[in-house]
Amino acid sequence: MNPPLLPFKSVRYAGTAPGTRVIVTGAVHGNEVCGTHAIGRLIDEIDRGVVRIARGVLTLVPVTNPLAHAKGVRAGDRNLNRALGPTAIPREFEDHVANWLCPLLAEHQVLLDLHSFQSNGKPFVMVGPRDNTGPVEPFAQAAREEALVRHLGVDRAVDGWLGTYAAGVARRRAEAGPAAATLDLNPNYGVGTTEYMRAMGGCALTLECGQHDDPAAPEVAYRAIRNTLAHLGLTDEAPPPTMGAIEALSLHEVIDKRHVDDRFAREWKSFDAVAAGELIGVRADGEEVRAPGDGRIVFPNAKAQARQEWFYLAQPSARF
Repeated sequence: MNPPLLPFKSVRYAGTAPGTRVIVTGAVHGNEVCGTHAIGRLIDEIDRGVVRIARGVLTLVPVTNPLAHAKGVRAGDRNLNRALGPTAIPREFEDHVANWLCPLLAEHQVLLDLHSFQSNGKPFVMVGPRDNTGPVEPFAQAAREEALVRHLGVDRAVDGWLGTYAAGVARRRAEAGPAAATLDLNPNYGVGTTEYMRAMGGCALTLECGQHDDPAAPEVAYRAIRNTLAHLGLTDEAPPPTMGAIEALSLHEVIDKRHVDDRFAREWKSFDAVAAGELIGVRADGEEVRAPGDGRIVFPNAKAQARQEWFYLAQPSARF
């Protein structure tokens, strides 16, 4: 029997003076609940007057995907953070989420999306592209995102998501052939909350707050929200400290599983170093998958299914 499904919920606070319109989302993936806990804590503090929203608008979404959250899994019918956008004919539950969420995102200027990850590792932030007028993700607010990155409280930043993902989808489409039309072959498949927000004229960051079950992750999420509000002037708190050295990395390749029995050569965790030629994994048919160059492995997912992302590769960047 499925658990009772809660309605979509957002909580909005408005200051008495004009300011930035900020939205914070938790549980876009239902089993990533650090943001849900942090947002719930902040709602309680605002309602009790411990935290005061002096200007601008703050919208808090504790549970973005209530079906996945009720089940305690990453996705309900599908991954909400892929090919995100409104649809005239909803077929899956996440289509209904998108039809509610996308207009809500478009009402705001800044999004902080709170996530966690499967393998062990320290928190990091996913940032958008540099300013550009290219076809994949044109953008003109890189400086604003970079400034916010420096105040979140984490010291690792990763960019290159959508360009890398688009190249991966193009490869997937070439391998699948012209007749295939599944969602994972959609050229916009890499578009999630932050990419949609940027397309609507805003700026956005995804904060990966730690491993799913890390008891410190909700505190990372909470501190990032408070720092964001202070940095953008929604509260009268002193500006948060600026992070000094930030390790910057750029994703450059995504590798899919071809078969469910593809396996890693060892237990990898995000940001483990890999050397050129190092064995990363072995395909079900015995083909070896080796690192094309020195770099880092990111988001290794031993539980991925066939035609899902198995791992990403990243290289150091001079961005920060």
